[in-house]
Amino acid sequence: MPSRRTALRALAVLAAAPALLGRWAARGAEVPEDWGAILERARGQTVYFNAWGGDGRINAYIAWVGEAVAERFGVTLRHVKLADTAEAVSRVLAEKVAGRTEGGSVDLIWLNGENFAAMKAQGLLFGPFTHLTPNYRLVDTEDKPSTTVDFTVPVEGMEAPWGMAQLVFLYDTARIGGSPPRSMAALLDWARSHPGRFTYPAPPDFIGTTFVKQAIYELAEDPDLLQRPATDQAFAAVTAPLWSWLDALHLHLWRDGKQFPQNNPMLRRLLDDGEIDIALSFNPGDASSAIAQGLLPETVRTYVLERGTIGNTHFVAIPFNARAKEGAMVVANFLMSPEAQLRKQDPAIWGDPTVLDMDKLSPEDRVRFESLPLGVATLSAEELGPVLLEPHPSWVARIEAEWRRRYGR
Repeated sequence: MPSRRTALRALAVLAAAPALLGRWAARGAEVPEDWGAILERARGQTVYFNAWGGDGRINAYIAWVGEAVAERFGVTLRHVKLADTAEAVSRVLAEKVAGRTEGGSVDLIWLNGENFAAMKAQGLLFGPFTHLTPNYRLVDTEDKPSTTVDFTVPVEGMEAPWGMAQLVFLYDTARIGGSPPRSMAALLDWARSHPGRFTYPAPPDFIGTTFVKQAIYELAEDPDLLQRPATDQAFAAVTAPLWSWLDALHLHLWRDGKQFPQNNPMLRRLLDDGEIDIALSFNPGDASSAIAQGLLPETVRTYVLERGTIGNTHFVAIPFNARAKEGAMVVANFLMSPEAQLRKQDPAIWGDPTVLDMDKLSPEDRVRFESLPLGVATLSAEELGPVLLEPHPSWVARIEAEWRRRYGR
C-alpha cells in the first residue's frame, strides 16, 4: 500500500505540471447553493467515506453515522477502512493525473496536516463548502483556532471540523507510585530507572510522529522555527538535540528499542497487558473510553506535560472529483451536529472532544454536553493546560524520514 511519503512525493511531481492544475478545484456549477436543494440531490447517493479503520470504537461510531444519515437523509455511507490516509490521497492523485475529473472513487476523506496541505495546494479538494452546511455555524472558530488553521495552513472552507485532539500520556497508577514524569528530560530519567516500561509507536504512525514532535518542542533551542517552512539549515539545528535524546531513550525502551508497536491500539494493549507503564494518546478521553469498554484497567489515569502538549483539529474533506458531493456535504454537516458531536464525546462510545461552541448551542443541547460524564481518567480543560500548535506540514515528512533512517528496522 502507498505510504504517506509516497503520496507526497507524487504530489511534488504533479506540482511540476501546472497546466494540469488550478489553485484548487472550484465548487462546480452543478452543486446547488441552497441547502434544501443539496438535501434533495443527496437523497439516494452513496458516499464512500475513506477513513482510518484501525480502531473498533471509531469504526462502530462511523457505522452509527451511516445508519443515521440513511434513515434521515436517504444517504448510504460506505466506510472504506484505511491503514494510512495516503492510500486515499494517492487514489485521488492518480485520478487527477488520468484526467478523471468526475465520478471519483473517494467522496469524503478524514484528514488533516500535511495531507490536507498537499491536497489543497494541488487542487485535489472540492470547495469551499462549509459555509453551505448549517451546522458549521455552531463550530467554535474563536477559542479553537485550529478549526480554521490546519498545521499553519488556512482551511478556507475546504474541510469541515470533526473533532479535537491533544497529546496526553496514560499511566497505570497501580504500577507507578507518586507523580509520573512531566517533561521529556524527566521521562528519560524515569526510563533509565524503569527499563523496558515505556515505548511509542514507530513513525509514520501519527501518535509516534506526534511524540517526536513533542520532544522537539521541549528540546529545541528555538522551537518557533517549527511554525515556518522547514529548510535544511533549520531542520538540522532544531532536531539535533532530539536525536541525541532519542539515542539515549531508546536504550531503555520496551524490547530495548529494537521493536516498536505499529499503532496506538497496539500501544494501548501493551499498557493493558502490563508490559509497559506509560502510553500515549491523541485523544484526551481515550483512557476513560478504554476503561469503560474493558480495554484498560480502572487504575489507568491521564496526565500532560508541564509546558503543554501538541493539539490540533481533525477534519473531513471532499475530493474535487467526488461522485456524491451533495451526499458528502450532508454527512459532513451531520458530523458537526450537536447529536453526533455529543455521542462522539461520550467515553462509552469514543470520547473524542467536540469542535462545537457551547455558547452557540440551544439551552437543551448545552445541558446535554454539560451533564455528559467524561469518565474517571479524563482531564478537565483547565487540567489539559496549554495547547502547542502543530508545526508547519513541511516538517513532518523530514522528521519521519530521518527517524526511519536512524531507527527503522
